[in-house]
Amino acid sequence: MGTIVVGVRFRRASKLYYFAPGELADLQPGEEVIVETSRGRELGRVIIPPREVDEAEIVGELKPVERRATTEDRLNAVHFQRREAAALRKCREEVARHQLPMKVVSAEYNYDGTRLVFSFTAEKRVDFRELVRDLAKAFQARIELRQIGVRDECKLIGGVGSCGRTLCCQSWLTEFNPVSIKMAKHQGLPLSPMEISGVCGRLLCCLGFEDEYYVETRARLPKVGELLLTPEGVGKVVSVNALKESVNVQLESEAIIEVPADEVRRTSQAEALESLPRRDECAEDDIDEA
Repeated sequence: MGTIVVGVRFRRASKLYYFAPGELADLQPGEEVIVETSRGRELGRVIIPPREVDEAEIVGELKPVERRATTEDRLNAVHFQRREAAALRKCREEVARHQLPMKVVSAEYNYDGTRLVFSFTAEKRVDFRELVRDLAKAFQARIELRQIGVRDECKLIGGVGSCGRTLCCQSWLTEFNPVSIKMAKHQGLPLSPMEISGVCGRLLCCLGFEDEYYVETRARLPKVGELLLTPEGVGKVVSVNALKESVNVQLESEAIIEVPADEVRRTSQAEALESLPRRDECAEDDIDEA
């Protein structure tokens, strides 16, 4: 049996969370709501209207949508968002004063200013208890310090990738999926760290976007080193182009030709030798030409 939920997001390109709509069964995408979360009350935007989902899709306790956001709620949210830059500067000053080995990346108020979250990076564990006390006194709000990784740092700060576009993690990517060097190998990319790493210094997230296609396509295509019978004779595969679904084949004459994969046929060593002209036939051809 399914459960009725509504999908809510709190920031652009952030994760989607499910909440119980309760009596607000007519909520529409784009509406702003006040919801109860594990970190307190938040203002979010409806992305998915109320619908039934399998209970297996619900992670943790399903908390309620309290109400639709009012104009006052929205004005409060804007007011505190405008104070985040000043809060970030103040926090960095306090970190420097306490001489803590940490880099504060962002400051984020909840909609009514009762909670202030600072995200930071650090190479090791940091004792920031005194810092939290000083920040709570300065901002008169509940203070949370959240340690994040380099990928989350790039998502918060933003930037432009080597492709010339806004970072995927900043613009639309909601979760970081595992990326491995094998994905670059599947695509035949150079394995230079400079060429396959993002601005965060980790492997490019986009390596995983087309990995399934490359794996499936390469499984169908001939492998490097295989002997093939082409329209121009027998040759050995020297490279494969998965996007074009073609292969580069080196013929007996050492010439390299590109052939669509559907125009070649796999062949054995013995069959390849049989398809080559015999020496006596070549000699007869030479005599005829003379």
